[in-house]
Amino acid sequence: MEQPLLNPAASASSEATRSRSVFTDAGLFSIITFSWMGPLLDLGRSKTLDLDDVPTLSDNDSVGGILPNFEGKIFSVSATGRSTELTTSKLIKSLVLTTWKLILVTAVCALIRTVSSYVGPYLIEDFVDYINGSPRSPKKGYILVLIFGVAQFIEGLSSRHLLFRSQQFGVRVRSALVSVIYKRGLSLSSQSRQSSSSGEIINAVSIDAERVADFNWSMHELWLFPVQIILALLILYSTLGLAAFAALAATVLTMLANIPLGRIEQNYQEKIMNARDARMRALSEMLQNMRILKLQGWEMIFLSKIMELRKVEMNWLKKNVYTSAMLISVFFGAPAFVAMVTFGTCLLLGIPLETGKVLSALATFRQLQGPIHSLPDTLSAVIQTKVSLDRICSFMRLDELPSDAVTKHPRGTTDVSIEVRNGHFSWNTSSLAPTLRNLNFRIQQGMRVAICGTVGSGKTSLLSCILGEIPRLSGEVQTCGSIAYVSQSPWIQSGKIEDNILFGTEMNRESAVDAQTGLHLFKECLIGFLASKTVVYVTHHVEFLPSADVIMVLKDGQITQVGDYTEILNSGGELTELIFSHKDALSTLDRLEHPGHNLTSHHPVDGGSTLLREDEQDSGNNNGGGVVQVGPLVQEEEREKGRVGFAVYWKYITMAYNGALVPLVLLAQIVFQVLQIGGNLWIAWASPISEDVEPQVNSLTTVLVYVALAFVSSLCIFIRSHFLVMAGCKTAAMLFDRMHRCIFRAPMAFFDSTPSGRTLNRASTDQSTVDTRIFDLMGYLLFPAIELLGTIILMSRVAWPVFVIFVPIIVASLWYQQYYIDGARELQRLTGVCRAPVMQHFAESVAGSNIIRCFGKETQFIDSISHLMDNLSRPSLYNAAAMEWLCFRLDILSSFIFTSALILLVTLPTAVIDPKTAGLAVTYGLSLNMLQGWAIAVLCSLENKMISVERMFQYMAIPSEPPLTISETRPNCQWPTNGEIELRNLHVRYAPQLPFVLRGLTCTLPGGLKTGIVGRTGSGKSTLIQALFRIVDPCIGQVLVDGLDVCTIGLHDLRTRLSIIPQDPVMFEGTLRSNIDPLEEYSDEQIWEALDSCHLGCEVRKNELKLDSAVTENGSNWSAGQRQLVCLGRVVLKRRKILVLDEATSSVDPVTDNLIQKTLKQQFSECTVITIAHRITSVLDSEKVILLDNG
Repeated sequence: MEQPLLNPAASASSEATRSRSVFTDAGLFSIITFSWMGPLLDLGRSKTLDLDDVPTLSDNDSVGGILPNFEGKIFSVSATGRSTELTTSKLIKSLVLTTWKLILVTAVCALIRTVSSYVGPYLIEDFVDYINGSPRSPKKGYILVLIFGVAQFIEGLSSRHLLFRSQQFGVRVRSALVSVIYKRGLSLSSQSRQSSSSGEIINAVSIDAERVADFNWSMHELWLFPVQIILALLILYSTLGLAAFAALAATVLTMLANIPLGRIEQNYQEKIMNARDARMRALSEMLQNMRILKLQGWEMIFLSKIMELRKVEMNWLKKNVYTSAMLISVFFGAPAFVAMVTFGTCLLLGIPLETGKVLSALATFRQLQGPIHSLPDTLSAVIQTKVSLDRICSFMRLDELPSDAVTKHPRGTTDVSIEVRNGHFSWNTSSLAPTLRNLNFRIQQGMRVAICGTVGSGKTSLLSCILGEIPRLSGEVQTCGSIAYVSQSPWIQSGKIEDNILFGTEMNRESAVDAQTGLHLFKECLIGFLASKTVVYVTHHVEFLPSADVIMVLKDGQITQVGDYTEILNSGGELTELIFSHKDALSTLDRLEHPGHNLTSHHPVDGGSTLLREDEQDSGNNNGGGVVQVGPLVQEEEREKGRVGFAVYWKYITMAYNGALVPLVLLAQIVFQVLQIGGNLWIAWASPISEDVEPQVNSLTTVLVYVALAFVSSLCIFIRSHFLVMAGCKTAAMLFDRMHRCIFRAPMAFFDSTPSGRTLNRASTDQSTVDTRIFDLMGYLLFPAIELLGTIILMSRVAWPVFVIFVPIIVASLWYQQYYIDGARELQRLTGVCRAPVMQHFAESVAGSNIIRCFGKETQFIDSISHLMDNLSRPSLYNAAAMEWLCFRLDILSSFIFTSALILLVTLPTAVIDPKTAGLAVTYGLSLNMLQGWAIAVLCSLENKMISVERMFQYMAIPSEPPLTISETRPNCQWPTNGEIELRNLHVRYAPQLPFVLRGLTCTLPGGLKTGIVGRTGSGKSTLIQALFRIVDPCIGQVLVDGLDVCTIGLHDLRTRLSIIPQDPVMFEGTLRSNIDPLEEYSDEQIWEALDSCHLGCEVRKNELKLDSAVTENGSNWSAGQRQLVCLGRVVLKRRKILVLDEATSSVDPVTDNLIQKTLKQQFSECTVITIAHRITSVLDSEKVILLDNG
């Protein structure tokens, strides 16, 4: 059958995946000119592009084509073929072997581009001599023009294909890395999962894999740099002789300055990533448990923890960007520094500085300007990529589950479903005390086996040993047939409820929630539908024990009792007393001992499967009212349409210091470039045109004035870089603070309808872009824009008809840019929208990896991530192709301008042309392609990156909950004193378009009494509690506590004065102390007293760290029962007048349940206790019971 949740390729858009890629089918001319992109850009002008409009990938670019090849290379470079031996060098080698063809193609394009870019500087001296010569040969002039034009065309063409193929390389690398990380995440052992948090895994996908893929832009720069140095040295030696070696020395000196700064930057990068990991880990945990935070009134406390983690990250981030600003300042001034050293050497050696030689040298320095400017970025990229590769390798080296942990026999080969012999198991293999020991049992086909025991006795671990999830120290585990597993903590994927239930298989679609439904499903499923199956279920419900063929009782990791219900009852063991105390409650269920013949059994065809069920109570009760909702709860992610508005840019640049630094940055940048052009103009004017011409000023004055101009211009660029970083860091900090405050103050409806992946995407990828990229791009945009303007003025001054050509060319350029931007903008937005599902699916899969493995769904989930990655790669790759489509056409136009100017210079009479200014104009004209491409690339990249700001602004506009405090109506510190709750004509619904969940509810819950609330699923039990805590506000009516309308006071004042023990026991990463007392309000003595009262004190004292015992992410190193006891300890510590119990003892054993009930009687005897009940024993002690039916 089709599996929409597991196999998104089954969707309508998947029809296209069977067709060939547009790029693959394109002809040679179309590939060279990027004409194959025309239809998509044309479609983008006529409509807003959707993912279905984007063409498919070729097989070589899709995960299906890349992953097997990459895994094969990893296997071949490892001695044993295991990824646990993977090192950074081996990972790099595997990536190179997987993508070597693209690396070779890009290397050839890079070499051609580099060589062709130095043709112009080499010919400048000849061209100046030709302009100055008399008489002039037209043929020689036109040959020079032809060589200049062809070289510039080849440079532009090779650049376009270098950049597109580099993006294609990046897409393949990202797909390969994300896929292997995902596969690794599905097979991690329990210890590895504890040592690697979900935040680290999310960063491995969203940042590390992306950063390695982004190295595509820098991978050839390191080996090209010496090539460019050699070419520059040859040209300089031919014009300036020995002074060329001074230029080489100055360049090498500049490079050497990078080494210490590079090491500092690498250290900062590692610190930033570690700090970001910690922040993302904490945020992920908080988003998953936001309902608990809001019920307890803790959201702002936990937000402050995020802010503290961000402060640490920001500290390293500022150091990093200020170091980068220093590097940028140095390297913007580096060409002038090299020129100073070279011309100063010429002065010392007596080498004459003639205009042709000077201009040839200046043109060469300008060509070196590109690699010198990019050198700090390249080194930074190398450092960042190395850090990311190290982190990925560390993740890949984590231990995976051993494949031989369980011996699995095919269905029908034996009548023994499960057998464990001499089993010893431990979650911590280094611990001296195993978690489970001396396990010996055999379960026959078709048996129903119940597992009981106290909290922490090892019940869940026993199931884990059967599944092969817990490390085996010794012994043997064998199973026969397929296995299904229902965990105590429900694992649900984002998507349709139906798809979660089906999970690729036909199953009963009813959910077990309240007592009646639970009884019905117990009869229909465990006794009826699964009568021929082997069923192993962990339960604290003694009423379900009589139906078991065998009951196993665990204590301290050992099986202490085995027998049927009667034998256990007569044994006088620890369960007997409580079973008798429940006798009245069990009377209605006694018939389960002998299933009635009126039950119809429906047996699946596959009679050999095994169901492992850990029985949980009402896993869906928290959304009791949700069944009335119509339509999908999770909506498709919102994305803006059309261009990024000017308002977004303006809001961004004026956010820090009200934009006061913006004019200073602009002024410093303009002065810097005016001085640079002025310095070049000065040295060209001051130098003699030839040997036989007397210079207008002496050589010393020429060089000194040039040095002075260069020094002042370098000072300007330092000021510009410093102010830019100041503004960028301040803006990033403000965006982070405002967005996170809006997220934490959002109503619960936002979190119910928004997958956490969307929020995490903004907090990681988008925030990272804002932290480092956007202010950088804004600064870089000024450089080519001002230089282009200067070049136009200079060329028009030499040959005014060029200005006439400029006008239509600029109009054509703007038309092409507008033609391009509509489609490209939406492709970039689609890239952002398609990234969130990848992270969401990744996080969900790692969290439910044991479920996925148990059901044998690894292949389907790998196919699912492959499809999501291809969905992300499609807009990424075609967006890059669109950029090169535009730049190719702009290159043609700029080449036309340059060639036209050269033709004018060749054909105009000598008398009307100043050879010096003409030569300088040609020097700047050589960079037209580079400048125009740079300007457009930065402009488009900036608009694309500004989408990250736009997406963060979206979350800064989330509607907020009512105020936390209202000063005019703050209750006194003793409120509530009586605990009386009055409901007056209460009407509640979850959205204006939805029906009422509570309809005119009117009643009074007396203060100091225990009230039980019962009712079928969807009757409104949980909605009533949410209305009390104002998770959802009443539409009509009132909720009064001690006569005070709760809607008139602040949320914090309300929620902190109430106590609740939710059904899902939640603990946060940290320590036991920080979990039981997050606000740090109580002494150690008070905490110990609370722990003792909830029967957890003895267990905690066994740990050396006592109250500082470690709690891993989501409390995964504590059992569900222990987590529930910690939740009980919180309310005992708070001692509020009103306590709400949402089936608070569902995760503890019957003995502990009995002790907890006594604790509640003792500690809350004078309190108002409201119990949402799903089993009869929970309301036996209630003095009042409210039955809800359909609101």
